[in-house]
Amino acid sequence: MSKFIEQPRYSCALGAQQTVVAIKKAVPILHSGPGCSGKISSLIGQGEGYAGGNTIPCTNSGETEVIFGGEDKLRSVIEGAFKVIDAELYVVLTGCTSDIVGDDVESVTTEYQKQGKIIVYAETGGFKSNNYVSHDIVVNAIIDQYVDKYKTDLNVEKGLVNVFATIPYQDPYWNGNLEEIKRVLEGIGLKVNILFGHESGGIEEWKTIPNAQFNIVVSTWVGLSIAKHLEEKYGTPYVHFPYLPIGGNETSKFLHQVSEFGKLDKTIVEAFINKEEEKFYSYIERTADFMLEFRYGLPRRFYTILDASYAIGFSKFLLNELGIIPAKQFIIDDTPEEYREAIIQQFNKISEFRSAKVEFLVDGGAVQEEIRKDTNKNRALILGSGWDRDLATELGADLLIVSVPVAYRLTLNCGYAGYNGGLRAIEDIYDSVLNTYR
Repeated sequence: MSKFIEQPRYSCALGAQQTVVAIKKAVPILHSGPGCSGKISSLIGQGEGYAGGNTIPCTNSGETEVIFGGEDKLRSVIEGAFKVIDAELYVVLTGCTSDIVGDDVESVTTEYQKQGKIIVYAETGGFKSNNYVSHDIVVNAIIDQYVDKYKTDLNVEKGLVNVFATIPYQDPYWNGNLEEIKRVLEGIGLKVNILFGHESGGIEEWKTIPNAQFNIVVSTWVGLSIAKHLEEKYGTPYVHFPYLPIGGNETSKFLHQVSEFGKLDKTIVEAFINKEEEKFYSYIERTADFMLEFRYGLPRRFYTILDASYAIGFSKFLLNELGIIPAKQFIIDDTPEEYREAIIQQFNKISEFRSAKVEFLVDGGAVQEEIRKDTNKNRALILGSGWDRDLATELGADLLIVSVPVAYRLTLNCGYAGYNGGLRAIEDIYDSVLNTYR
């Protein structure tokens, strides 16, 4: 029996179009029905990038393609994209229609690959998974069909790392988060392939993926299949930090773990961490008077309605750095079963003295009903999405929009990862709090 999900906070598998849009001068070509791409862009878009939004080429498959097949139409759209859009990589993505009909997209794409065109394909029929899963599928497809063919050599470059962290656009703050992750890793002496966004070198950077000394996964579960694939393909080891590091404590822990794994120069690592911690906590110290004066009007507990990486990262940060107590935490990314126990264990040891209850629930309406039932009347902070604005108003709670859909704020290079992200989170949280005083 089908189940209606209220207030969706991620998209179908075709949402991986945004993964492609986030690569410099890369263009998704959709073999899907009309309207699919537009709905995805409205949910997780926020900006068109080089060739996103209404620019994305699409076959707009309809009744004719269902009956007679859509391979000829796909060829026509691909050839049109080559003529009209000056891209460095084209990625064909399938939607539900073409996957149900059974169009041979691999055969069509291979024709152009044999002509020397830089084009790859991935099966992303919406019914197959969500965009958390298909993000990894698309990245692996680019590695197998592009990187592997155009790699310059297989010489391991000492200090070079590939980072697989957050999903572009599904994380509204992906660009700022990736910039900060790259900054702190470079600070301890690494050369970083960040792969997406402004700080990436584009597809030339992707070509050097096989040359990395090791890979870094900064996520609870997304990105792990990429790292495992690269380990099998090129023998590249990987280190896994299972949530987004936010603030001084967790960012330092992240850098120490990477340093130990990569056997980096401890002098350089400790000097950078000490400098960053000194700066971070100097700003925290300046808030002491504010925290004391407003202690009865500040949030005392918090809920997260986020994906696993953000939920764990923010829970550790809010409890251990700001002293806000966790209420029940909700994970909304449809986490695969095999990763759930590890997530529960993270919340069981959220700090040395406290644990937090966690529930895996993708229905935003059901999550909100759970929060409404909470009898604790202390002022709360909700970390959720634009869907939760009315709930926050109803409960008299403060809201920090972290998850899609964002709707009520514009994001450019804002991010919550790292030392700088922690400071930005504090500013945004308490800006929201102070805005309630009249």
